[in-house]
Amino acid sequence: MNRTLAQVLSAVFHPLLVPTFLFFIIFYIIPASAITFPVESRWIILVMLFFTTCMVPGLGTYAMLRSGYIKSLQLEDRPERSMPFFFTSMCFATTTYMLYRESYFDRLLFYVMCLITISVFLTYLFSFFWKISAHSVGMGGLLSILLLLNTIIMDTSLLYTLVASIVLAGLVMAARLALDAHTPAEVYSGFALGFSTGLGMWLVIA
Repeated sequence: MNRTLAQVLSAVFHPLLVPTFLFFIIFYIIPASAITFPVESRWIILVMLFFTTCMVPGLGTYAMLRSGYIKSLQLEDRPERSMPFFFTSMCFATTTYMLYRESYFDRLLFYVMCLITISVFLTYLFSFFWKISAHSVGMGGLLSILLLLNTIIMDTSLLYTLVASIVLAGLVMAARLALDAHTPAEVYSGFALGFSTGLGMWLVIA
């Protein structure tokens, strides 16, 4: 794969952006009747989720860079990855609690955010001894959630989104390998972690 394309894919499908993509799909691609939250107000929740799951963790990681705790925003060295992942998991956990506490949010939003938080926390634990690919974890989790939503809702637009996500997951993993950011084992194990966490969480919920 061309290195420039690999960099673009890695940036566009950064793990911090995956929750926003997923909730956009839930809010605007699956049938509007699948969740009760008013369509005209969903953009407000989407912006809020983008802020708490992308902006805050991203700014926190940047602060760690400025303070010298990490050397690069790419977190190329395994020992540097633990603190940013822990901070991100705490941000995600706070968002999950907020979705759980406020009764006017559909339970689906809480379940999805809970799954994402568990995936990030497991990535944090793995970072102590394995440079697992966070990009692959994110794409694996996204794919598993879309797969399960498709089995429940069975809508054509969601099916197309699922197929596109399968292709994108493969491209993102190929991009991480093309950039030599991870070994094949780190990429494939990351995907397996995200995908299996998604399936396991939904089995518990069901």
